[in-house]
Amino acid sequence: MLPKNEISALISLLDDPDDFVFNEVKSKLLSYGSDVIPFLENFWESNPLDIQSQSRIENIIQQIQQDAIVVGLKEWKSESEPDLLEGMLLLNKFQYPDLDVQPIRDKIDQIKRDIWIELNNNLTSFEKINIINQVLFDIYGFSGNKQNYHSPNNSYLSDVFETKKGNPLSLSVIYLLVTQQLGLPVYGVNLPSHFILCYLDELNINFEATPEEQESEVLMYINPFSRGTIFNKKEIERFLAQLKIEVKPSYFEPCTTIEIIKRVINNLMFSYEKQGYKHKVEDLKALQAVLD
Repeated sequence: MLPKNEISALISLLDDPDDFVFNEVKSKLLSYGSDVIPFLENFWESNPLDIQSQSRIENIIQQIQQDAIVVGLKEWKSESEPDLLEGMLLLNKFQYPDLDVQPIRDKIDQIKRDIWIELNNNLTSFEKINIINQVLFDIYGFSGNKQNYHSPNNSYLSDVFETKKGNPLSLSVIYLLVTQQLGLPVYGVNLPSHFILCYLDELNINFEATPEEQESEVLMYINPFSRGTIFNKKEIERFLAQLKIEVKPSYFEPCTTIEIIKRVINNLMFSYEKQGYKHKVEDLKALQAVLD
């Protein structure tokens, strides 16, 4: 049980002009973790004219929430098979710490069920992808956000599900979350300046190996940012040639879940840098360091 009297006494010292006193109070409040946030929020609401205390409270709450994401990412990374959805939801809390994530889970399950109803074992891989594309892009209306391509909102699942618009990575993640639950061999491909998916040849998959260790042939590539357009390796080579980027084998093969989450963090850093939110960029660097 939290020592309410002690916490109240500490919070009352937040307006102390002595930086040493404030830093001691801050350190003690941080040690209580997220449980102290309701006390801080209550004091903030009760003292609308105390600008200095309010600013300090906001700083402490932000630090507590940031620390919680760091701890969560460390635990997530240490898992034998980090779950993509859990990683995305952790990053979602960077912008929306109090978000109820259950509606996101429910929406993914709903999309999966709608696709599952249309699938059967007699369909070819191409036919399966066409059904997935129809459900995601025609029925649910997901599309690439070309007007605000670099908006940080394109990287948060909660925003993408609300607006139905995202960047290549977030749309690929939703595609992955659905296809993986359906047991289809679809994986992310960490392509420079873009993010796409690959569909492995189901007849040649070594199920004892991880996706990154697969030596099986890629049957096709998928571009969720372009409504699930299907293409081949030569088109990736042409894309890289246009950008004058040296071809590497990793640009054609499945990437890890950790690489996907790192790419999301990089996208967010770039977006917030463009908007001038340097403090957010610094906080994201701390999250990036956890995964390096």
